[in-house]
Amino acid sequence: MNYTTFITIQEAERNLQNPDVLFIDCSFSLADEQWGLKEYSEKHIPNAVYADLNKDLSGKIIPGVTGRHPLPLKDELVATFSKLGIGSTTQVIAYDSQFGAMAAARLWWLLKWSGHENAAVLSGGKSYWEKNDLPLDSEKVERTEESFSASFNDAFLAESDDILEKINGNSICLVDSRTNDRYHGQNEIIDPVAGHIPTAISRPFNSLVNQDGLVRDKAEIEEYFKDITPENAVFYCGSGVSAAFNVLLFVHIGNVFPKMYAGSWSEWITDQNRPVEV
Repeated sequence: MNYTTFITIQEAERNLQNPDVLFIDCSFSLADEQWGLKEYSEKHIPNAVYADLNKDLSGKIIPGVTGRHPLPLKDELVATFSKLGIGSTTQVIAYDSQFGAMAAARLWWLLKWSGHENAAVLSGGKSYWEKNDLPLDSEKVERTEESFSASFNDAFLAESDDILEKINGNSICLVDSRTNDRYHGQNEIIDPVAGHIPTAISRPFNSLVNQDGLVRDKAEIEEYFKDITPENAVFYCGSGVSAAFNVLLFVHIGNVFPKMYAGSWSEWITDQNRPVEV
């Protein structure tokens, strides 16, 4: 078994008892940070463990320096993956409860960054799993700790200084993954500054999934990203979470891994000297 982008609920169900498969519930709500763990405690895919976006999949916020979900320190991330029970041969299946699979994609991206290839996101997530009457459980799962071996690839990352230099030289294709209204500086209720990074194009992360959370076919994804080449693409969003879903889609259609600006908009605006466009 080797799934590296998406996995269907049918394929996932066939591996419920596979000891080399680890389901990780990433349910999370920006509006209520306690909601995800509560949702996991009430019902989750059997044998799934829980990973919290803020506590497990993000690092410490430094006011005025970082964005809202900075990357974890590498040694902290290795410790988290070890505690979750991810070994060198483990097939990880990450999923969310809600529409869009943002936090699950963040986990997927972190695993890829750390060199773990066997990681996939459950298309449709828990809601589609439940809609199809597949089993759910409420028992807390304690996975045996593994020794996670990381090989971080920092070529997956873009930094603000590099972006600033390249947008001035017009040698970058910035892809804003937030919803279109936020890209245009409208209905900005999350970050204190509205707008987008100059030259960025809008490709909302949620445009390629239906109301069941299922990913559209590859031809539609290819059309959506047809003017974006991996060599000069940099994906970003509000805080480095929903952009990971766009990266996942981009890789799913056969592209090599593009760069992501993990600090994203919420980090960009911490420096008033960085340009903003509306």
